[in-house]
Amino acid sequence: MKKAFTDTNSIQEWSLTMRHVATILGLAAVTIVLAAACAKSQAGELHTESESVALGDADSVRANLKMAAGVLTVGGGADGLMGADFAYNVADWQPKVSYDDASSGTGTLSVEQPHKITGMRDDERNEWDIHLNDGVPTDLHVVMGAGESGLDLSNLTLTGLDLRVGAGPSTVDLAGDWNTDVNASIQGGAGETMVRLPSRMGVKVDVASGLGEVRAEGLTRHGDAYVNAAYGESEATLNVDIEGGVGQIKLEVV
Repeated sequence: MKKAFTDTNSIQEWSLTMRHVATILGLAAVTIVLAAACAKSQAGELHTESESVALGDADSVRANLKMAAGVLTVGGGADGLMGADFAYNVADWQPKVSYDDASSGTGTLSVEQPHKITGMRDDERNEWDIHLNDGVPTDLHVVMGAGESGLDLSNLTLTGLDLRVGAGPSTVDLAGDWNTDVNASIQGGAGETMVRLPSRMGVKVDVASGLGEVRAEGLTRHGDAYVNAAYGESEATLNVDIEGGVGQIKLEVV
């Protein structure tokens, strides 16, 4: 009986300790939220600038785009390797552009923010409008933190895509007509992800959904995957792996 009494006291002491810890963590969380809410906005004068990159001697490119927060637009139509317009009103958010054409072979293009963004206020702006060359074979890697992204890759000579999105809506247009297999990986976060897919090129989509909903238009189930009518009939196939978060995933054949 004495041992049972001691064990009961230990359980009560442990319970009180855990409640105390939970209270401290709760207060700490509130403090962080209040501190963020009271933080002074860094918004200043709006800076706009343009950047262009020549292809050089490379015959293919790996493009790395890393944006912490804001609005990202990617498309084709660049005369050189890349043409971009940037707009931001926090000085530390100026993007850094670098390119190594490797003299020959595959060049490496990077556009990224040297400073982290933990959040944006309504009066803060950070916008990238990036255009890539349609004819250069491009392996595209995009990391988008929080914000809105729109990628129209239908006219690019796309050889691969790796897209990781944090919070916010994202639209990815993969409705190209490529004559070689293309592998695309999309990792969604919190927000709606819309993926447009081609009709003439075979498509296979594997979706590992989290808490979100998957809607597929113009696709049929093929085992654990979704396929279009051209799957298995066309010479090349677009293979898409999607890992969903808590947002909705929309697949649409166009």
